[in-house]
Amino acid sequence: MADETIGIVGAGIVGLAIGREITLRRPGTRVVVLEKENDVARHQTGHNSGVVHAGIYYAPGSLKARLCALGRSLLREYCQERRIRYDECGKLVVAVRVDEMGRLDDLERRARENDVPGLCRVDPAGIREIEPHAAGLAALHSPHTAITDFPAVARAFADDIVAAGGEIRLGWPVDRIAGSGGRTEVGSRQRRLVADRVIICAGIQSDRVARLAGDRAEPVIIPFRGEYMRVKPEKADLVRGMIYPVPDPRYPFLGVHFTRRVSGVVEVGPNAVLATAREGYRRSDVSVPDLAALAAWPGAWRMARQHWRTGVREVRGSLSRRRYMAEATRYVPEIGVADVYRSGAGVRAQALDRDGSLVDDFRIHRLGPVTAVRNAPSPAATSSLAIAAHVVSAIFD
Repeated sequence: MADETIGIVGAGIVGLAIGREITLRRPGTRVVVLEKENDVARHQTGHNSGVVHAGIYYAPGSLKARLCALGRSLLREYCQERRIRYDECGKLVVAVRVDEMGRLDDLERRARENDVPGLCRVDPAGIREIEPHAAGLAALHSPHTAITDFPAVARAFADDIVAAGGEIRLGWPVDRIAGSGGRTEVGSRQRRLVADRVIICAGIQSDRVARLAGDRAEPVIIPFRGEYMRVKPEKADLVRGMIYPVPDPRYPFLGVHFTRRVSGVVEVGPNAVLATAREGYRRSDVSVPDLAALAAWPGAWRMARQHWRTGVREVRGSLSRRRYMAEATRYVPEIGVADVYRSGAGVRAQALDRDGSLVDDFRIHRLGPVTAVRNAPSPAATSSLAIAAHVVSAIFD
């Protein structure tokens, strides 16, 4: 129906991309985005590293792999059209130890199955040619991995929605979703929207908002704080693009790495520390209700039993700048603890199943007229336009 109302909960990059996609495919549809904050892109979108991934890491055939490849292409075109900074500065994934070489081989096979454009393997001399100050035994070079300004992209999506006649309602928390006469009421006691369909893209709060609509508990969102160090200006030119470690396949995190931002600054990070609040961007942020909910979820205890040693190591790195930089310096030896200072942090909404498994792929649930994006971790920003096309097709086609 061209005159229907679609409510979208969450004005991060995914929710806004979906709203924009609806206005393009179904002209005349009323799109209303509800956001509890006073601006768009206030959480994961506004605190990530700005990397546009090329698809190196993801299981071939997975939703992540398919949507990342399409999303990167769509995002590149969109940034060119809107004159948003998009820099294909490239990425090196570097093995610095002999015991990492097998994992690098596996990663190369996965990347080639995913048709990562321009991928090549380089030796130590090749590493130095691409990144003269980097060190390693071997590396994968992804020349089309890029950086952009994701908050600017999100704002552009919001502008597109408004230009098409939609609305972005800021300062609109949602604590109620209920059926009413064949339609759905969404909002709070003070304000409500009656919609024909509702799409939940609530990021760090996605599980809680989905449960308002009657969805099951699993997976539960576990917040991981990712802290960054910033390289001092006099050393920033030592990194041309991005330098990553070979990731541990047991975890969905990519490890502390060097990343050049579109602003020109170079950051190291992020790490992955279990946060003590859903929106805990500082170590001092503590939420007793959030901690109680975490303790009540069986999967959290199972995760802790499996990965407590890694957790302890991450906490030590969080508390000590020297420990934080101990691994990073192996990749760029000329950048040490004296060459960085603490910068910002983000919080990753990591989905966790009841058995303690860290969910690595996108998860989208359908609940009649309500669609819930339950897990959209990295590369969700890269994939946002492709996720939007996927969700809208699933709902309307």
